[in-house]
Amino acid sequence: MTRAADRDTLASTRRQFLLGAAAVGLGMAPGSAFAQNALSEILNAPSRGNWDDQFDTRGISARQVSSATPIFSNATLMSTQAAVNAYQGIVSSGGWPQVPEVGTLRIGVDSQAVPALRQRLTIAGDLAQGLGMSTAFDTYVEAAVKRFQARHGLPVDGVVSKYTYKAINVPADLRLNQLMINVGRLQQMVSKDLGQRFVMVNIPAAAIEAVENGQVVQRHTAIVGKIDRQTPILESKIINLNLNPYWHAPASIVRKDIIPLMQKDPTYLEKANIHIFDHQGNEIPPQSINWNSDDAVKYLFRQDPGKDNAMASVKINFPNPHSVYMHDTPEQSLFSNLMRFDSSGCVRVQNVRDLVVWLARDTPGWDRQKIEQVIASRQREDVDLVNPVPVYFTYITAWATDPNVVQFRDDIYHRDGSDQLAMSDLKTTAYTGNQKNPYVQGDEDIYR
Repeated sequence: MTRAADRDTLASTRRQFLLGAAAVGLGMAPGSAFAQNALSEILNAPSRGNWDDQFDTRGISARQVSSATPIFSNATLMSTQAAVNAYQGIVSSGGWPQVPEVGTLRIGVDSQAVPALRQRLTIAGDLAQGLGMSTAFDTYVEAAVKRFQARHGLPVDGVVSKYTYKAINVPADLRLNQLMINVGRLQQMVSKDLGQRFVMVNIPAAAIEAVENGQVVQRHTAIVGKIDRQTPILESKIINLNLNPYWHAPASIVRKDIIPLMQKDPTYLEKANIHIFDHQGNEIPPQSINWNSDDAVKYLFRQDPGKDNAMASVKINFPNPHSVYMHDTPEQSLFSNLMRFDSSGCVRVQNVRDLVVWLARDTPGWDRQKIEQVIASRQREDVDLVNPVPVYFTYITAWATDPNVVQFRDDIYHRDGSDQLAMSDLKTTAYTGNQKNPYVQGDEDIYR
């Protein structure tokens, strides 16, 4: 694409959003024929683009939010810059209306809040034009809500409740500022040689992309660090895989978790298959330690491989000053949580074996069959990658792989300048997990 064509694309996208947003400046009110006609005229403008073509009542528009374009790419940077221009138009035209939080809105509901919801969705391009200002939450509104939810990393259920209300009522000027901040983050990364193959962990999205030749070839749901135990930004190379790894408890775990558990149940370590060693490698019986003191902190605590191991089947290693890593987990149900900020800095990976097979692809003798055989044996084995794979831990809360599909995520670590951009109310994550291995939902990681 030529530079002139790029400018034309950006200008067209800006006009498109300006026209879609101008309805707010016209002071639309439910039932106002003048406002409805004006909105229809604006949304029928040629610069409206293909939003209407992407929309139907079956929710296909929500699925079309996904893309094989990597977040770290020139295409995403260009689309995000276009989104900045577009949101500048929305803000200059008065932004979008707040949707009254009148309780759960879903298909079949009739509410005075629905016209404002329709306006909000139309301005952002989630709802097709020409659908009126009815108070009915119909199939068109449901499909538009699903598209909005997909763009904001929310469960795509078409129901407006707590978190959808929070996302939908973030003012346009805050979203604009969020986009501008993230353009800077993207520019910094896209300017580098990232490699033909790389792994990108997007912390606020709690998601992972495996990228090859400019396309996302795998996506994985992740669990990342709590607000008070944050996953760090880093760049490294994945060099090694531990199959059926031992887990070594850091001093923070020993102090915060293991000592209190041993005070309550002296058989806890035995049940969890955790052994204690001194600095000479000699195993120490638990009975020899004063559990009413911090004496235990000076010893090494090692958990055997197995189904209850905090890292489960595999650990993915890359050198970094924070001593963090990626790994499997025995608590697979956590991946279905909306707020997946439960670790102490390390990153848990859903369907991690698919990623491991991709990482080890160029290493002779380590195909899926061999990897699965070793994991099934419960015997520890290390795999040194012939071709190390770059890995990037990043913090991207707003981006666009298509100028008409602008994505936003929870500013979980409050780095974008406004508390309203942090969707969750999480401060710390209370333990509710496996009593045999409580730190699998907490500080299972070396990072502290």
